[in-house]
Amino acid sequence: MQVYIFPGQGSQARGMGKGLFEQFPDLVRSANKILGYSIEELCLEDPQQQLGQTQFTQPALYVVNALSYYKKIAETNQKPDFVAGHSLGEFNALLASECFSFSSGLKLVKKRGELMREADNGAMAAIINLSEHEIRDLLQQHNLHNIDLANFNTMSQIVISGDKDEVAKSQEVFQKGNALFFPLNTSGAFHSRFMSPLKRKFLNYLKKFNLQKLQIPVIANVTGTPYKQEKILEYLSNQMDSPVRWTETVQYLLAQKEMEFVEIGHGDVLSKLVKKIKRDFENCNDFPADKKKSTEATESFVQSESVSRVEAADSVELTADQKVANWNQQYPIGTKVVSTLSDYSDLITRTEAIVLFGHRAVVYMEGYNGYFCLDELIPKT
Repeated sequence: MQVYIFPGQGSQARGMGKGLFEQFPDLVRSANKILGYSIEELCLEDPQQQLGQTQFTQPALYVVNALSYYKKIAETNQKPDFVAGHSLGEFNALLASECFSFSSGLKLVKKRGELMREADNGAMAAIINLSEHEIRDLLQQHNLHNIDLANFNTMSQIVISGDKDEVAKSQEVFQKGNALFFPLNTSGAFHSRFMSPLKRKFLNYLKKFNLQKLQIPVIANVTGTPYKQEKILEYLSNQMDSPVRWTETVQYLLAQKEMEFVEIGHGDVLSKLVKKIKRDFENCNDFPADKKKSTEATESFVQSESVSRVEAADSVELTADQKVANWNQQYPIGTKVVSTLSDYSDLITRTEAIVLFGHRAVVYMEGYNGYFCLDELIPKT
C-alpha cells in the first residue's frame, strides 16, 4: 500500500514549485485571482520577502503541494491508498481525497493563514531528546503553565507552543544534558490553547463550504486515526488549537502492512520524520538514553512481582501473533501496567495489542505518544 504525505510550514523555501506552475496555468490563474497576487512570483522569487510570513506561507505551500499532487497523479495514473498531511498539509490531504475543490481549499487555507497571523504574541520551540512525559514534568516543576505540547513529530522530537516569555524562559530548563532546544520562527503559539478564539472564527468560516464525501482515507492530525465524514468540521477547526499527532499518524500507517510513504511537495522534512519514527518502532524501546535507566522503585516492583513471570515468558519462544493473542485474551483495554525499562507512571493501555512489521508485539498507552513492546510490560496486580 501507498500513502502520500504533504508537508506543512517549515518546508517552504524560495524557488519551490519550479517547473510546476507552467504545467497548470488554469489553476495558477485561479490561485492568483483568489489571493490577489502572483503565487508563482511569491514561490520562485519572493521579492518582498513574504514567504516566511504565515499568511503567505500557507497558501504558497498549499498550491505547491496541490500542483505536485496533480503532477504525480498525471504521471502514475494511480491514486494512493491513504493520504495525510502535517498541519497545513492536512488540507492537501483532504483535497486529494476530494473533500473540496482546489479553489475552495485555497480559500480555506488563505483564511486560516490570516487568522493565525493574528496570534502574534506566542512562540514555539522544538525539544529534542526528551519524551512527552519528561517535558510535561519539567513544565510542571518550573511552573511553566502557559506552554502546551504542540507537535509530536517523533517520539523524541516534540514542539512546545505558548506564551512568548515562558517559551524563552523554558530554554534554560530544557537545554540540559542530552536535551536540545530550538526556537522556531513562527509568529504565534500555533496548535495551543492560545489559538482557541481563532479556532471558533475558522469554524464559522468552514461552515460556509460544502464538504464532499472523502474518497481516500485521510489520517487526522488531532487523532492520528482516519477522518470520519461527520467529524470534518470538528477536526479541521480543532486542528488549530490541538497538537499535531504526527507520530501517531505514522504509527497508524505503519501498522498497515507494507506501507510505502511518498512525500508530495517541496523538501523532505516529513520523509526524515517517518524514517525516525519507523526506526523507533522497529527498535520499539528506542527512547532517549536516560529513559532506559530503571529506577529502584520499578526494579523493586519487577523483582517482587514479576521476575518469575518474565523469565517464564522468555523461556518460551512465542511468536508476535501469539503474544498479542495471549495479551488480548487476558488483559482488556484499560489495564494498568508497569514498564520494566523506565519509570513511567500511571501506564494504562489505550488499545488492544497489535503486531507491527510482522514481528513486534505492541500496545498503545493512554497519554503517551507511542507504542510499548509487550515484552517490557507487566500488568499491575
